[in-house]
Amino acid sequence: MKQLFGYSNFIFFNASPGVAEAEMLSELQCFLMGKAFHLSHPARLDTEGTPGSLPLSCRSIPYQTNLLRDGVRRYLQLPADQTVLILHAKVAQKSYGNEKRFFCPPPCVYLSGPGWKLKQEQIKEADFRVCGYMGLDSMGSSLMETQKLSFEEQPDTKGFGCAKALYISDVDKRKHFRLVLKLFFSNGQEIGTFHSKLIKVISKPSQKKQSLKNTDLCISSGSKVSLFNRLRSQTISTRYLSVEGGAFIASARQWAAFTLHLADEHCTRSEFPLREGYIRYGSVVQLICTATGITLPPLIIRKVMKQYAMLDVDEPISQLHKCAFQFQGSDRMYLCLSTEKVIQFQASPCPKEANRELLNDGSCWTIIGTETVEYTFSESLACVHEPVSPVPLITALQLTGGGDVAMLEVQGEYFHAHLKVWFGDVEAETMYRSPKSLVCVVPDVAAFGSDWRWLRYPITVPLLLIRDDGLIYSSSFTFTYTPEQSFIPGQQVLSDIPQDSDKLLDSIHQEFTRTNFHLFMQS
Repeated sequence: MKQLFGYSNFIFFNASPGVAEAEMLSELQCFLMGKAFHLSHPARLDTEGTPGSLPLSCRSIPYQTNLLRDGVRRYLQLPADQTVLILHAKVAQKSYGNEKRFFCPPPCVYLSGPGWKLKQEQIKEADFRVCGYMGLDSMGSSLMETQKLSFEEQPDTKGFGCAKALYISDVDKRKHFRLVLKLFFSNGQEIGTFHSKLIKVISKPSQKKQSLKNTDLCISSGSKVSLFNRLRSQTISTRYLSVEGGAFIASARQWAAFTLHLADEHCTRSEFPLREGYIRYGSVVQLICTATGITLPPLIIRKVMKQYAMLDVDEPISQLHKCAFQFQGSDRMYLCLSTEKVIQFQASPCPKEANRELLNDGSCWTIIGTETVEYTFSESLACVHEPVSPVPLITALQLTGGGDVAMLEVQGEYFHAHLKVWFGDVEAETMYRSPKSLVCVVPDVAAFGSDWRWLRYPITVPLLLIRDDGLIYSSSFTFTYTPEQSFIPGQQVLSDIPQDSDKLLDSIHQEFTRTNFHLFMQS
């Protein structure tokens, strides 16, 4: 969860703002013209058009505004979100000639959230379902060039679909591409189009010693990876390390993303300090399932060459390398699969070469970096007839301004002019700058409660983007108003009053000479 802490009466502002800040303030000059009313009274709109009122073009019809705000309040109490989660590898191996090297692990799509069930109840069709097509972004609209996805419901009520037959041919000369997912309801209504993150094209796994000068293929601590095992290079025998029912398994159909952390050599399973940097062979690492949080004991990652674990190699790990995971402190015990079970296998020492240990097939894993992109929306406030895409993604927040006006720049992707920023159930004055930038006025804290008691405690509100037709896009960002206590010089602080006493609250209130607000960002 990412939080932005804001305090609206005092704003950090450089005496000599940077170029970007100056440009943004210049762009906002016209936007703020006519907005002369004080932010401490955000609901005050002069409907007579007298000086100091908002221009008529900036106003919403009060009745519609109230209805929308009531709907947003209901949504915040019981969010009916629909989430599309796309998992895919960071790199893809190019196919040559008639040989098709299908993406491994295959791109997966998960549909989650109560909004899907709510939509099915609204349509009231017995065979109502979600279907989709996935392909490469260079392809046309022909369905022959894409793979159809059929979503099956899982025990955790998520819908799951997998594109097992996608590949990139040698005719495609690009070095990067994206996957494109198109979703529809079975009645023909289009849900939207969703893109993956960039995927790097490689010809084959690098056999050279990786240099940290070229980090494109190196795997860093804290990144997400997938592990799979393929016996005798047969595609049909591929098994993916996954988690099911709280246990690690080797699945033939689903794969899990694991956060790979560098850990201290003296770490324990329950408590380990994380380290930054690139993963090297011989390092102690921790594998944590991103979906469940379940972790394996500390492991030493080893390079694999011709079914031998190399004990003296310390070079950086590269994409699609063969590796093995030795349990730290064990007697040559390695992470291994046996059909669908994950077990421990004891390697055999090599009498002639002390720096090698002989493994079995099930102990040799292929490692590859993975990416995740998540799109969340809610149709609970409106009957949406247009596709929900492009679904905006917020990546960062930037505050600018001074005095009584705080400006928030929302940075991300897929923005458009039909979006408004909402602080909880309060709509903010919003200006569209570009597909990657929206700017809005931070509502005064009084919009969330007029009683002075509200200022004693931090007030945290979620940040939402709402389209003109009422479609809601939630985010992982929040905004927090936090009062700063300021004491009157020479005034004695009462420290012996019980915490639950009203006298203590009154004394704290008296010690506020002015509610100062500062700005900083915490991620």
